[in-house]
Amino acid sequence: MKLIVVFVSGVIFAAGLVLGGMTDPRKVQAFLDVGGIGAGRWDPSLAFVMGGALAVAAIAFAVQPRRAKPWFAERFELPAVRHIDAALIGGAALFGIGWGLAGYCPGPAVASVTTGGLDIALFLPAMLVGMVLTKRFLNRR
Repeated sequence: MKLIVVFVSGVIFAAGLVLGGMTDPRKVQAFLDVGGIGAGRWDPSLAFVMGGALAVAAIAFAVQPRRAKPWFAERFELPAVRHIDAALIGGAALFGIGWGLAGYCPGPAVASVTTGGLDIALFLPAMLVGMVLTKRFLNRR
C-alpha cells in the first residue's frame, strides 16, 4: 500500500509541475526576470504555483503536531538543524543561480524527462554529477 501511495503522490506532483508550467524553462526564467534584464517580460504566474505549494505545506505543518506518527512511517523526519550557516547560504545561492540559468530545479527536471529535449538531456546528468560531487565533498569534511 505504501508504494502505491508514493507512486500516486509522485504522479500528482509531476502533473502539478507540468500543469503549473514549472517544467518550461522559459516560463521559469520569465518568472525570475523581475527586473526585465533577460527576455524583458516578467511572468508572475508561477507565484500562484508557489503559493499553492506554501498553502499545502502550511496545512501539513499545522496538522503534523496533532499526529503521533505518519501514516506510512514509524516517525516524522523533521530537520534537526535550525541555524543558518555559510554552507546553507552558499548552497541556496548556487541553487538559485543554477535555477535561473537553466530554468530547471530537481523536481521539474525529473518531470521533464517525459518531454525530452536536448536541454534536459544535458541538465539531468550535470545535476546528478553535482549531487555526487557535493556528497563526496561533504563526507570529506
